[in-house]
Amino acid sequence: MKGERMKRKVITINEDKCTGCGLCIPNCPEGAIGIIEGKARLISDLFCDGLGACLGHCPEGAITIEEREAEPYDECKVMANIAKQGQAVVTAHLKHLKEHGETQYFQQALDYCLENKIQTGLENQKPAGHQQPALHQGCPGSKTMQFIKREMDTQETGTRQSQLTHWPVQLHLISPMAPHYKGSDLLLAADCTAYAFGDFHKEYLKGKTLAIGCPKLDVDQEIYVDKLQTLIDDAHINTLTVLIMQVPCCSGLLRIAQTALQRTKRKIPIKCIIIGIEGEVMGEEERKSVRA
Repeated sequence: MKGERMKRKVITINEDKCTGCGLCIPNCPEGAIGIIEGKARLISDLFCDGLGACLGHCPEGAITIEEREAEPYDECKVMANIAKQGQAVVTAHLKHLKEHGETQYFQQALDYCLENKIQTGLENQKPAGHQQPALHQGCPGSKTMQFIKREMDTQETGTRQSQLTHWPVQLHLISPMAPHYKGSDLLLAADCTAYAFGDFHKEYLKGKTLAIGCPKLDVDQEIYVDKLQTLIDDAHINTLTVLIMQVPCCSGLLRIAQTALQRTKRKIPIKCIIIGIEGEVMGEEERKSVRA
């Protein structure tokens, strides 16, 4: 029914922070964002799917996700909007739906293409769990990538293999709905921990996805809370390990994680590990699952 509203996740844009650079626009497959009067603006709730493809592409951190009353997302109206932009944009939108497992919307989009004779090359495909991310047109350093680690024989060289399986890792740059985060065990690490603890990769990163941040120097930390909430509720991470240094300011990263957990609908276990400034493990604490 026209005018119907529901509580769901949509993006919000802080106009005070927005510089109108436009980097968010090519990273919104639905065409929900436009530059109006020198500022990025959400054109319509109808076009925003709330999956967060644009998160991390704003250099000013002006875009976040909020849960509020909004008009239901309408895939047919989205397709009518982006079809005017050409086949490449339509294909990027379909890939976006496919990599997020949005089966219903993906099929609606394909039906629209069939009815309007738009060729995409994806007609016989179905959404799957872990795909490479859709087209990226922002800063090359923030392009979402996932790579497979192959075991190496390091006996001769004495080198240790990196356990990092994806990029980017900085909390401001990551997309919470990137395929590699789905159903993973997340390591949330303070920046300094990897330098202080010699076996960071072997002991803590192996088998986990990674996000890093500095609770003292990083700005707009409410974005961190929003992204962690999305990782828990929407990407369905299994566990959260918070790795911090034994300095007072570093405990702020744990508080960010706890704040996010208090707002989530899902319950997941959280562990906090503290590293001393000389590289020793000072403490490890298992915490019970937390629920809002």
